[in-house]
Amino acid sequence: MTQSSERVAAAVRGWLEAPRSGPLVLGLCGSQGSGKSTLAEDLKSRMEALGRRVAVLSLDDLYLGRAARADLAREVHPLFATRGVPGTHDAARGTALLDAIRAGAPVTLPRFDKGRDEPVPTGDPVPAGLDLLVFEGWCLAAHAQDESALAAPINALERDEDPDAVWRRHVNCLLESTYAALFARIDRLVLLAAPGFEVVRGWRGQQEAVLRDRIARGEAQGSQVMDDPALDRFVQHYERLTRHILAEMPDRADLVLHLNPDRSLRDPS
Repeated sequence: MTQSSERVAAAVRGWLEAPRSGPLVLGLCGSQGSGKSTLAEDLKSRMEALGRRVAVLSLDDLYLGRAARADLAREVHPLFATRGVPGTHDAARGTALLDAIRAGAPVTLPRFDKGRDEPVPTGDPVPAGLDLLVFEGWCLAAHAQDESALAAPINALERDEDPDAVWRRHVNCLLESTYAALFARIDRLVLLAAPGFEVVRGWRGQQEAVLRDRIARGEAQGSQVMDDPALDRFVQHYERLTRHILAEMPDRADLVLHLNPDRSLRDPS
């Protein structure tokens, strides 16, 4: 991750020096377990050491709570009960928040408690005049797919639980509308490119192992650790968009970091 941090920090230093109005909004996209949260915090530390005012916002912090997702599950499709895909975030709130940040206003960044599966009642206040907002998320800046790509299911979850493509078509529609508006606020885009979706299950499994250890040490409360069958099903919610992002985003991202299965850089030169 050190090489990745150095590459991103070097690029950000150059982007910050370019003439601009307001703070730089840096988008950081990467699949589950790719290290984007660690990279975002490391980048924050590096830029603050240079005297820059920096904040970090995760797309995860815009998740809707259980009741709101239950409404979606009832009104649109049952798969929306599981947080993750577009539709399970408050994208309009995110757009308003980024507009306020870009205008130089003080804001309170929302936070989401994954253990409780609910937004945190109080967020993190950020003063006016940021230099850099690092905005990270697994599907950040994703583009909608062509309609023809939605017809065939990509895995067992889609085949068995979304046979009429209602869920994936709704996700795609949101990527063309409310999420497109949110992602349009991003000034520069960095992609942490996994070597393929096949590694994501292992990376996500490592996160579950860390959570299991934290619970055993009494450091995490109210959290549920998924067993292997639950985890296998869970990652299938992310498969379609992750594969789509890895296929189309490298051609338009401002910086692409190709990762090995151990998350080291494949092309550090």
